[in-house]
Amino acid sequence: MRFLFYFAFLLSFAVTAQQQKEQPTLDYYLPKNVSYNKNIPTPKSVFNFELGEMHTDHTQLAYYMKEVAKASDRIAIETTGFTFENRPLQLLTISSPKNLARLKEINEQHLENLTANNNQKNASDMPIVVYLGYSIHGNESSGSGAAIALAYYLAACESPELEKTLENTIILLDPCFNPDGIQRFSTWVNSNKSTNLVTDPNDREFNEGWPRGRFNHYLFDMNRDWLPVQLPESQARIKTFRKWMPNVLCDFHEMGTNSTYFFQPGEPSRTNPLTPELNQKLTLKIAGFHAKALDKIGSSYFIEENYDDFYYGKGSSYPDINGSIGILFEQASSRGHAQESANGIITFPFTIRNQFTTSLSTLQATSEMRTELLEYQRNFYSNARSESKNSKVKGYVIGDEKDATRVNELAKILNQHKIEMLELKEDITINNKKFNKNLSYIIPIEQQNTKLINAIFDRQTKFKDSLFYDISAWSFDLAFNVNFEGVNSLSQAGGKYVPNLKSGIVSKKSDIGYLVEWTDHKSPKFLYQLLSKGLRVKTTKKPFIHSGKPFSYGSLFLPIQNQEMNSDEIHKYLNEIIKEYTFDITGVETGFTEGINLGNPNFETLSLPKVAMLVGKGVDPSDAGEIWHMFDQKAAMPLTKIDVDQLQGINLNKYTTLILVDGNYSSLSQKTTTKIEQWVQNGGTLIGYQNAIKWLNESKLIEVTLKTNKSDAKNVSFEQIDDHNGAQLIAGAIFETKLDLSHPINFGMPRNKMPLFRNTSIIIEPNKNSFNNPIQYTKNPLLSGYISKPNSELLKETVPFQSIKKGDGKILIFTDNTNFRAFWLGTEKLFWNAIFFSKMM
Repeated sequence: MRFLFYFAFLLSFAVTAQQQKEQPTLDYYLPKNVSYNKNIPTPKSVFNFELGEMHTDHTQLAYYMKEVAKASDRIAIETTGFTFENRPLQLLTISSPKNLARLKEINEQHLENLTANNNQKNASDMPIVVYLGYSIHGNESSGSGAAIALAYYLAACESPELEKTLENTIILLDPCFNPDGIQRFSTWVNSNKSTNLVTDPNDREFNEGWPRGRFNHYLFDMNRDWLPVQLPESQARIKTFRKWMPNVLCDFHEMGTNSTYFFQPGEPSRTNPLTPELNQKLTLKIAGFHAKALDKIGSSYFIEENYDDFYYGKGSSYPDINGSIGILFEQASSRGHAQESANGIITFPFTIRNQFTTSLSTLQATSEMRTELLEYQRNFYSNARSESKNSKVKGYVIGDEKDATRVNELAKILNQHKIEMLELKEDITINNKKFNKNLSYIIPIEQQNTKLINAIFDRQTKFKDSLFYDISAWSFDLAFNVNFEGVNSLSQAGGKYVPNLKSGIVSKKSDIGYLVEWTDHKSPKFLYQLLSKGLRVKTTKKPFIHSGKPFSYGSLFLPIQNQEMNSDEIHKYLNEIIKEYTFDITGVETGFTEGINLGNPNFETLSLPKVAMLVGKGVDPSDAGEIWHMFDQKAAMPLTKIDVDQLQGINLNKYTTLILVDGNYSSLSQKTTTKIEQWVQNGGTLIGYQNAIKWLNESKLIEVTLKTNKSDAKNVSFEQIDDHNGAQLIAGAIFETKLDLSHPINFGMPRNKMPLFRNTSIIIEPNKNSFNNPIQYTKNPLLSGYISKPNSELLKETVPFQSIKKGDGKILIFTDNTNFRAFWLGTEKLFWNAIFFSKMM
């Protein structure tokens, strides 16, 4: 028995060593018994290593795509945009040479199919359009590896079957959705690779350092940005999608190493009800092709588990609300070159082969189902037009009384999705909501993208399932905190609305000072420009009226006297910078204003903020990235990122503000904690989000009472444990809060009610003094999304924000992410108020 065990051990070791020694060649991936054009460069001829032997970085990948396109008359290549790190976003359009020669004509015919009525146009002679996208998460690089193999195959394979497919198909190949992330990841795994591969999961190769390669430059998960389109990579993708309106879009990912292979359909009970039932039937039919192809190479797989099609901001679900079929693929990840798993040693070439195989099965399925899929897309839009004609609601009015920027930023998103908007002829009021014609527009329902409009502004509070792979609510009117009302007539609609607002002006030169309202979304950027210029700026704690114009809490006053710049210099500077803003600067005629005068003690002098944020081990990369992006891209403000491991050696006195986003800060030593506490007591402002609150509480830096859900798991079987526990999470829903507009945290907010996004179960009891509860959930707070009944009861009238005085400083805590995914503009002002006005709280 001992001998057999020893023999089995040696055999296992020999197999492992053989697997590591024999690097698969290109033949490992490709279909057999077909010839390949020798004029097409192989990956090895360009990289000097076999595909899968190393992880290709983006520079290598981009170069190979150019070389293949140069050598093949089946491929046209273009650059659709650039990342934040200035890497090109490539798109390969692949078809027969005949189709490429008439590509514009085919594109036009394809789009015409969308506007035809049911059965009006014969789709049997039209090419199908398939969009294949890879590695939107940079450390899921088997996708881009498969894209390399696929580009070679489509350029070089000379089989009659492929030539027929190319005659009937326009293939849009995006080899890497996330160039910055894959560059970061490939550098990590290649620099930690051993010549004799180490497969131990504990090895450094498989355990990336913070922030990992999953994310883009600003650490966004870009597979959540298909709907918000806040990032250049997403904007390029959506532009391609809207240009072609593909029939099928495939999104190739990776999952945990101990899994197998997943392809959609996903969890049936978690499909968004706005998605047609036929969409899922067609997805299941296509799945049969994947199953057959994977069976052929002996790879295991599963469907209808773990993943869902609910949130339309993902690559596999965005197509579903646009008349296409979106398909998610998830390959168990090697996260390096070869790693031990529950299913044996999983190698990088193995993962590439599976992704390549399902890429080919997708093309086979779409070729054989071409007419069926083209008719489905045509009927999707034909039915949508019929539904919109019969709708009682003819349009939605969107606007704001003061903030042109938020209204315009939402319009820019809608414009990218090709949603038509119309101007408002005159000021109107609906249900006590005021719509200024210059700050509002109407979205007519009767247009091609009516289904997408419903999805963007959808509100759901009842669900078949209580589990969600991502968020359960994203209503854009709530995210932007704009006035939003349905109308049953378009009588107030004018011409086409174009998101392009005029620049603000300086009303007149003043030797007293200038006033600016704090209501515009870009006001914080403007304020920082003034302060960084060395100008003294004040803000008001009380409203007042100047020359008949009201100025609310937080309005800015720039006095002329005793500044380093003289009156003429200040006037000239204001005229220079106001061009990038949409609000106006009011030249003061007199300091004798109504309410309070401009010299009143209720005007507080503001100081230039110097802000640092902790990053590194334990810190949520996406939350940190959102704030970094907001400082750098939106406000043009410097933000110092300090690694948690370096904090003890940093002089915190250089900074006015320290930010702790969601994360686990238990690695901070007692000595470092004491250092933070002393810095706050000496006048610093600490801003803590979500789980940072727990650490602050446990470290005795604050004392707040947290409410917890203590519901028992009654009548729950062992099999149902995960479902029960998952249902107790608040995974992403929208709730109503009431605001005390006189509190500095709420300066500039448009109304005394505010929608707030919540994806945490941290719930804080309100302070006994009502004035210390400037933001409070209402009695029935749920606006959209899922929350369990026990959590709903817990959340009522609790508070998502507290300001805690500590010595001469402040600790400000938020239970909720005010900057969610860069598009939740409705609550960003809360964050900036914490940055600029903390001393007043």
